[in-house]
Amino acid sequence: MQPERLKVFIDCQNARCDMQFIRSEINVVDFLLDNEAADLHILITDYRTGGDGRQYQFIFFGQNRFHGVPDTLRFSTDPNGTEFEDRNLFIKYLKLGLAPYLAKTNLVSDVKIDLKSNGERNKDENSPGLSKKDPWNYWVFSTGINGHVSTDEVYKTSEWEINLSANRVTEDLKVEFRFDAGKNRSTYSMEDDNNNSEKIVIKNDNFNFQHSLVKSLSKHWSWGYEGGISKNTFSNNKNRIRFETGIEYNIFPYSEVNTKLFTISYTVDVRRNHYIDTTLYEKISETLWGHGLESNLSLNQKWGTLGFGLDFHNYFQNWNYFNLGVDMGVDIRITGGLSFNIFASGELTHDQLYLPKEGATPEEILTRKRQLASGYNIFSGFGLTYRFGSKTNNFINPRFN
Repeated sequence: MQPERLKVFIDCQNARCDMQFIRSEINVVDFLLDNEAADLHILITDYRTGGDGRQYQFIFFGQNRFHGVPDTLRFSTDPNGTEFEDRNLFIKYLKLGLAPYLAKTNLVSDVKIDLKSNGERNKDENSPGLSKKDPWNYWVFSTGINGHVSTDEVYKTSEWEINLSANRVTEDLKVEFRFDAGKNRSTYSMEDDNNNSEKIVIKNDNFNFQHSLVKSLSKHWSWGYEGGISKNTFSNNKNRIRFETGIEYNIFPYSEVNTKLFTISYTVDVRRNHYIDTTLYEKISETLWGHGLESNLSLNQKWGTLGFGLDFHNYFQNWNYFNLGVDMGVDIRITGGLSFNIFASGELTHDQLYLPKEGATPEEILTRKRQLASGYNIFSGFGLTYRFGSKTNNFINPRFN
């Protein structure tokens, strides 16, 4: 009698999964492209942790012969772990989750189970009920520098950026300090009607320092503030000081963020702006008071994923100065191998109070090095995918990948 193999559908739309590695390490199941034909639908999501690692969640939905047999596993990766270590941890928990289902098939005799410990447990650090003291008190620091240079016969550009950050994240409190600074330079060579060569040089620089704090009030409520000082020559910003505070309510408990999130927040803010050039409204500096309302919905389910965001902000001085933005992303699995996806975003921008009165020069427009006036911006995309063919092709061939 031919053993009946466990049929598994891996759903990795919102997490990074190396299917080639998964297939090479687990060869006692059939990995299907059709979720409806599978005995096990595994929804995998991940979310960044306070230590800058990733927390993965595996939800096992039993189907067909395993209908009504669910399970959930969670684990976190080491922020300093290599891709090799992360993949091994991923596959370890995937095997642990598959084990109870494999035990109920006639292939269980072909499965090797190894319950040996990797090493001697440190009783002081790992025993249940004992907390391990973090020598860094949960603070995480990072720094980085990056840049690029590109050139051809006509156009040359160079850009660099440095960033520093410090953050501390626990279930009760989230604190962050961040600093970014950068410069870019673009050179464009052109000839006039008399074949005279002219070189146009555009320079921009920016910096931003910000601090934020978020306090957990309950399973659904949060309060926080954010403040900072910034400069951006691209947006006619000589310097800006900003402070914002508000509350947020999550329809679902925050602990369920991997699978569902629906937040509504209200904030009030004040900004003190100093401009490089006089603005369209004859201002060289001004203080602006405003408020904003924002809502975000995120669902990761068996049927697919849904993300929706809506935000509104305006200034109290004049309610006609507002910004309204919306974005949406949907990926729906219609049937076994057929899925539909769409992404769209749009924004009404009636709050560009910082635009210089003189506008941008032709050279700045040509090189896209100056913020331009625009009442709106829209982006959209969509697609339809249908997979068909072999349902049990588990072969691996990485040649010329």
